[in-house]
Amino acid sequence: MNEHTNIDSLEFNKAIHERARLIILTYLASTTSSKVLFTELKDKLELTSGNLSVQLRNLEKVGYINIDKKIVGNRPETTVILTKEGLKNFKEYLLMMESIINRVKTNQEEDEKND
Repeated sequence: MNEHTNIDSLEFNKAIHERARLIILTYLASTTSSKVLFTELKDKLELTSGNLSVQLRNLEKVGYINIDKKIVGNRPETTVILTKEGLKNFKEYLLMMESIINRVKTNQEEDEKND
């Protein structure tokens, strides 16, 4: 993003930008485990089962996560895995947001100098 980029010209990644999907990807990218249980995501992110399921399906459709369902001891177990594509796009999203934040900081500093 160059110094002349304006907020109206930004293309936010809509698959990531929605709050629930953003916190899901943030959690998956920052955990030390390569697989995270559905129940862990639900509990840690304080999402309902229904909302989490919908958002995970949305992320799976764009290839950002893989969902693995199996039966363990007569109980269903769902694990979620962040894909390489998902991590790549998440990092690109973070870089764009960092650029926006830095631009706002720079503008504020310039405004304060001019006051």
